[in-house]
Amino acid sequence: MASLVEYKGLKAGYHCGYCDSEEGKASCGMWAHSMTVQDYQDLIDRGWRRSGKYVYKPVMNETCCPQYTIRCRPSQFQPSKSHKKVLKKMLKFLAKGEISKGNREDEPMEPPMEDAVAGDVALINKLDIQCDFKKLGDNIKERLEREEKKGKSAQKEESGDLIQSQDKRAKLGSGEPAHSVAVPPAPKPGKGADLSKPPCRKAKEIRKERKRLKLMQRNPAGECEGLQAQREPPSSLPPKAKSNQPKALEDLIFESLPEDASHKLEFTRFLCSSPLEAENPPNGPDCGYGSFHQQYWLDGKIIAVGVIDILPYCVSSVYLYYDPDYSFLSLGVYSALREIAFTKQLHEKTPQLSYYYMGFYIHSCPKMKYKGHYRPSDLLCPETYVWVPIEQCLPALENSKYCRFNQDPKAVDEGRSKEPDRVQVFYKKAIMPYGVYKKQRRDASEEADVLQYASLVGQACAERMLLFRS
Repeated sequence: MASLVEYKGLKAGYHCGYCDSEEGKASCGMWAHSMTVQDYQDLIDRGWRRSGKYVYKPVMNETCCPQYTIRCRPSQFQPSKSHKKVLKKMLKFLAKGEISKGNREDEPMEPPMEDAVAGDVALINKLDIQCDFKKLGDNIKERLEREEKKGKSAQKEESGDLIQSQDKRAKLGSGEPAHSVAVPPAPKPGKGADLSKPPCRKAKEIRKERKRLKLMQRNPAGECEGLQAQREPPSSLPPKAKSNQPKALEDLIFESLPEDASHKLEFTRFLCSSPLEAENPPNGPDCGYGSFHQQYWLDGKIIAVGVIDILPYCVSSVYLYYDPDYSFLSLGVYSALREIAFTKQLHEKTPQLSYYYMGFYIHSCPKMKYKGHYRPSDLLCPETYVWVPIEQCLPALENSKYCRFNQDPKAVDEGRSKEPDRVQVFYKKAIMPYGVYKKQRRDASEEADVLQYASLVGQACAERMLLFRS
C-alpha cells in the first residue's frame, strides 16, 4: 500500500480568508488519491495540512498570513481558567439547563482550508453542591467574618497608608480590631470611591471564600482543613494529600451529573471517508489509525461533529462544525479539550502517540491566536522543521510575520530532498524512479515541478509516495 498523489504546483495571488486580502495568499498543493497515515504524519511535520483530499502547504515567506503548524503536549496540559469556565458552563447546562450569560469563551470555527495554571478546585464546583450562607451555622459565619477582618487588617498593615500605631492590647474574640484605621474624608460626589459601599473584591478572594464554604459543608462540625492545619501541632503521621492540587482534564470533563440532569450529552466516534487509508496494527490504538468523525449528541440530536485524523504520533484536529443554536456552549473550546483528553487516553495504550496537532497558528490574525492558549505547545520552524516551544517564538512574531524559529544559524532541513532522481513516479500503470521516467519522457518542462515537489515533501516521502504523471 502506497500513497498516490497528483502535484498541482504553486497557487499564488488569491483571496485570504484571514486578513481579507484579495491576492495575498500563496500555497503549494497536491491531490491525494490515497495516502498512508505515516506519509501524512511526515507531511504535517513539514508544514502540510489537508482539507478533504487536497493537501496544501503555505509558502511561508510569501503568503500574507504565515500559517505555522502548532501542536500541544497533552501529557503536560493543564486547562486554563477560561477552559475550566467552558467545562463548568457545559456541566451546568447538562445538569440544570442553565445558560450562562456574559462573554462566550468561544473560538472561531475553522474554515475547511485551513499558563499551565495552578489548579483551583473551587473554580469548577460539583454541580450537586451549592454554597448557601443561610444553611451554615452562626458560628461558622462568625468565624468567616473574623477571618475576613483579619485578612483586611493584614492588607492595610502592609500598605502602610492609613494605619496608625495604637496599643495592641485587644481581647481575643471581643470583636475589637487590633489596629485603628484613619478614615479619610468622604470624597466629593463623582470623585473617588464611595466609602458607604463595600469595597470591590478580587476574583481570587471570592474563589478562596468559595473553597472555605465548600470545605465547611463537607464537615458538619464546621472545621475547615486549612484552618485546622494552622491550629494543630505537627503530627508524626505523613501529611495528607493537598485538596487543592490541579484537577486532571479528564476529571473536569467527566464530572458526575445528578440523576435528574436536565440534558444528556453522548459522544460517538465513526471512521469516515478521507484520503487516509485506515490501518489497525497490533501495536496501535484500539480504534486504529485513520480519519474519524466525533459526534456530539444532545438529547438525541446531533449538535456538533469534529473531524480528526489519528496518526502514528498524534491526533490531528481537522475541523469542527456545529449547530449555531448551541454556540453559547463554546463548542469549539469544549471539543478541543475533549480531543486533548482523548489523545491522553490513546497515549496510555500507544506511547508514541503523544501529541495533539491543532492545525495552523496565525499570529498575525487575532481571531486565530487562540490556539496558543493551549499550553504547553510548540510551533514548527518553517525552514528546519524542528519544534520550538511557543514561548520562544512569540517575541520574534511580534516583530515579523515570518520567522525562522531555529536559533542555530548552521541548522538545515535534515529531511530535505537530496536525490531527486529517486522520487517515485507512477506513469502508465508502472512505478519507476524519476531518473528513469525523465529519460523516457525527455520533457525538461516537468523537471521544475518535480524538483519543487521533492523539496516540499522531503526525501523520505518522495521515495515512498507515488507521484502521478499522465
